[in-house]
Amino acid sequence: MKHVIIGGDGFVGRYTARDLLALGEQVVICDIQKSDLPVYPDAQFVHLDITDKEALASAPIEPDDVVYNMAARMLHPVMPRKQRHDYFFSVDYEGAKNVVDMMMQKSCNNLVQFSTDMVYGKILTEQPIMHDHPRNPIGEYADSKRHCENYCIEKRSEGLNVSIFRPRLIIGPGRLGILSHLFRFIKHSLPVPLIGNGSNHYQMISVFDCASSAVCAWQKGIPNSEFNLGSKNAPTVRELLNDLISEAGSRSILVSTPASLIKLTLRALDKVNLSPLVPEQFEIADEDYIVDISHTESVLDWTPKDEDFDMLLEAYNSFVKGD
Repeated sequence: MKHVIIGGDGFVGRYTARDLLALGEQVVICDIQKSDLPVYPDAQFVHLDITDKEALASAPIEPDDVVYNMAARMLHPVMPRKQRHDYFFSVDYEGAKNVVDMMMQKSCNNLVQFSTDMVYGKILTEQPIMHDHPRNPIGEYADSKRHCENYCIEKRSEGLNVSIFRPRLIIGPGRLGILSHLFRFIKHSLPVPLIGNGSNHYQMISVFDCASSAVCAWQKGIPNSEFNLGSKNAPTVRELLNDLISEAGSRSILVSTPASLIKLTLRALDKVNLSPLVPEQFEIADEDYIVDISHTESVLDWTPKDEDFDMLLEAYNSFVKGD
């Protein structure tokens, strides 16, 4: 039995590979790139593009293997509006669909599929958000993930075992994305504008906790369910950023703004491809958006170890060293 991590050279994949190797497991990383990572040469590498069905058919997957699909297009850099559908759907849905089809052709039915919390969208009927909350995505990225989830769920009736993970903002050393702008303001002691007043709670999840959840899914036999991933006791945005500014020795101040006006401006900028954020990000920036992880904890016997501030500080220090 092997662990085949598709997109394994990426952020979550590399730490999942590390944890599995530490348990003495055989790991194969399939990706379109190979970085200089410490998991090599212990992990086998196979060059693979999930949008290429013919190439995907050559993946070294056998019936008893466990496949982890972590290949995905991300929200940064921000793509022009007209390109977003094809950009995200080609990989996050069509590519993922190719992976599922290939697995079933090879009689392999154990899949760990990473999705996103953004499938829940903006109209929330409960807080915190349970794993069975209705999904109403507001952008192409989240919608492509919803289509991916639907296909995986559909294939359960044909024998596919699939654990679907919906993480909040994944953070850790070396991954910045939207945070690079924020960190730059703080590093140079510039005012930090907020969307709203920062009184809303903001939840994240460390890359290390994401990796451990994937390993737990395998250890629990790939339960057929959807799982939220997030931290516990998420602070408010204002608390989180004030603590970071203090720890960084910065003179930055937080500047509250009228959220409705800022969102209106960002929507207008998005229409002309000038917004630094996409709707999935700015539409919920001033709201409490906390996913409930009790189902994940009980079914997978998993719990997050990292606190939001510690994650953010580690990412900031990594940014300062590399900037």
